[in-house]
Order: sequence, then C-alpha cells, then structure tokens
Amino acid sequence: MVKLNKIYTRTGDDGTTGLVDGSRCPKHSARIAAIGAVDEANSAIGLAICAIGDEAQRAILTRVQNDLFDLGADLATPAEDGDFSPGEMVLRMVPSQAVWIEEQIDAFNEALEPLTSFVLPGGSEASARVHVARATTRSAERAVTAMAAEVAVNPAASTYINRLSDLLFVLARVLNENGNADVKWVPGANR
Repeated sequence: MVKLNKIYTRTGDDGTTGLVDGSRCPKHSARIAAIGAVDEANSAIGLAICAIGDEAQRAILTRVQNDLFDLGADLATPAEDGDFSPGEMVLRMVPSQAVWIEEQIDAFNEALEPLTSFVLPGGSEASARVHVARATTRSAERAVTAMAAEVAVNPAASTYINRLSDLLFVLARVLNENGNADVKWVPGANR
C-alpha cells in the first residue's frame, strides 16, 4: 500500500525525479515525458467520467484509470536487461490488461453500425470529453514510443496504450446514441 505523509520532498529541486529502483533521471527525459503524458490521459479520462451517466461505462473507465497508474509505475521502473516480468516488488503491465481492453471494444462495437465517414470529436458532451481523452491518450502513446527509442519499454505497456485510444474512440461513438448522433466529417465542405 502506498503511504504519502509528505507531498513535497524537495528532492526534485535539482531538476531530477526518482524512479522506482531508486535511481534518478532528469525531469525532461523521454521517460518522465511518457509518465507525464500517461498522467494527462488519466486526468482527461477522469473528466470524461464526470459526464457519463451509465454506471457500467464509468466502471470501465475507472478500471482504465487504475491500469494507467500501473502503466505509470511500469514506465518508472527501468529494465535495462529487458526483463519485464512482474514480481512482488515490481509492478508491470501484462498482456491480459490489453486483452480486457479488446473485449470491451468488441462488446461496444456490437451496438454500432460500421463507419461510413470519419467522425468529428463532438456530439454529446460526454462523447466530446471521451474524444479529448482519446486524443490525449494518442499523445501519451507517442510519448511512450519516444521513450522506447531511448530505453527499453515493456511491450505489454506499449500495446495497452495503443488499444486504449481505440476503446475511447468506440466509447465516444456509443455515447453519441450508438453512433447515430456522431458528427460526420464532410471532406472539402467549406472550400
């Protein structure tokens, strides 16, 4: 269990932050940028939850928020040897977390007609908020891939963040009356 007695520690005043293994890295590193981007996505999902009335949908996104904390912990745990095995003291993303996301996507997709056009982020307030979370999640995915260009990243973590934006896209359509209230893109409409 995490216990936070003191919010400020002053240890980051030198421009570094601590990682799970006790090492420190610059706050401007790709690793910390990825962790921060995941936190931003988590915050956007929290805002989206506030606009969703369906308790089952809220529960799905709350589970995702917990997974995103797991993802942040994973990204904050160096694995220079490429060993991403979870352990009692090492929190790692596992493939079953992305499989669960895929199951949610499949379940939501059952109620949706296939797309005939790209959709604009909007429609209902809840859908628009989920689209913001989707776009923020895509940004987090880019940050994770940038991190992976510099240091080893757990493949299960990369897969999870990629699948999550797909889940958010499908949920945004569900929140728009199962796609019936989607705002369609009209190419070149304003030329």
